[in-house]
Amino acid sequence: MMIDEISALETSFNQLVETLLMKKAEDEQFTVRLKSERSQFTRFNHAKVRQTGFVADGWIELTLMAEQRRIFSQFPFTGNWEVDGNLAYTALQELRAEIPLLPIDPYLVLPSGNHTSREINTGNLLTTETVVERILESVADLDFTGIYAGGVVVRAYGDSNGQLHWFATDSFNLDYSLFIPSGQAVKGTFAGNEWDESAYLGKIKDGKKQLEMLSLPPKKIPRGQYKTYFAPAAVADLLAMLSWGAISEADIQQGNSALAVLSRQEKNLSPKFNLKENFTKGLVPRFNELGEIAAPELILIDQGNLVNTLINSRTAKEYGKIANGANSYESLRAPEIASGNLAFEQILPNLDTGLYVSNLHYLNWSDRPSGRITGMTRYACFWVENGEIVAPIENLRFDESLYRFWGEDNLVDLTNFQEFIPEVGTYDSRQLGGSFVPGMLVKDFTYTL
Repeated sequence: MMIDEISALETSFNQLVETLLMKKAEDEQFTVRLKSERSQFTRFNHAKVRQTGFVADGWIELTLMAEQRRIFSQFPFTGNWEVDGNLAYTALQELRAEIPLLPIDPYLVLPSGNHTSREINTGNLLTTETVVERILESVADLDFTGIYAGGVVVRAYGDSNGQLHWFATDSFNLDYSLFIPSGQAVKGTFAGNEWDESAYLGKIKDGKKQLEMLSLPPKKIPRGQYKTYFAPAAVADLLAMLSWGAISEADIQQGNSALAVLSRQEKNLSPKFNLKENFTKGLVPRFNELGEIAAPELILIDQGNLVNTLINSRTAKEYGKIANGANSYESLRAPEIASGNLAFEQILPNLDTGLYVSNLHYLNWSDRPSGRITGMTRYACFWVENGEIVAPIENLRFDESLYRFWGEDNLVDLTNFQEFIPEVGTYDSRQLGGSFVPGMLVKDFTYTL
């Protein structure tokens, strides 16, 4: 982490907030959100560097609230106070001129807390000069493709009520695939804030073993129900669906939630299934778009029962609920599924005969009210007989309800270990966080073609 540069960014951001406090009218309120990063990006193909560079980026979102209306504007954040201050004041004036044209918002939530926080997490990342050598040395003989993104990411917040939050963290993620000539591939991710050489080499070693098995003739699997082991990456994909119209209190109130029947206690999940938001690992900021601080931990599903949903202040105001610091989307930010009792060496013996699924893709709701998810298998998925992997499989489409694969009669067990599956998106900016999840063994899972 470039301490001096990050300190200068923090100083400039605080000055921007102070200036807006002085410039705002008496009947105006505002929030200011910052996203910024100093990141190295290196793209690999065929175990060679195809593109590399360093990105210094940042933008401000200024939201103005007055007369029961709200409007926002985005503009670049340079860290140069003179530039940023002028941009902020210009944006404020433009918003003032436009806000009377907007309709009244009956559920507008104004900043009202008095929270302040400052969290800086320094790590031990690869230096710019060593990234290529350390990543490619162990895969020089492989068709290795992927992207490395590493550096410092900043999130900050300030408002007209005096709240001020600063979060900066060193982090990296490596999103990669190992291919064979047939087009089959092993996909992996490696992430954190400390580069662990032995852990990385262990992942590559496991990937090479899976490549050997992928070289066997693929087995075509007829549609039907099969006992299935889902590796942690696949479990993370299924878990992510809960952020798309499931765990949100607004979706439940509006009748759109896949967990509606669970919330009405018409169905339960397996008592082995436990889910919580866990901010104690420091991977993402606890503050939301209104500067509200979420609890360090929030239990969502306890022994198969829905005990909490994610509720932001707008939803709380509209439906008479108590907010719990959720973001505007009421989506999972720091999810963790509790581990079970299945040891790593017992995965294949307990699976016996069935499917070993490493990754999923193209997930979507096929029937959200009943919790049905459709998607496909992808990357290093295998047919297992008598506890031994015997062949890779062709891609399968599935259509299954979360009330079955996480259900009491169908969830056999969860592994006694978890893996961190990072968010690797870089479309708008580098994404933070990820999920801590175990693998899971399911008695019957429905594959449709």
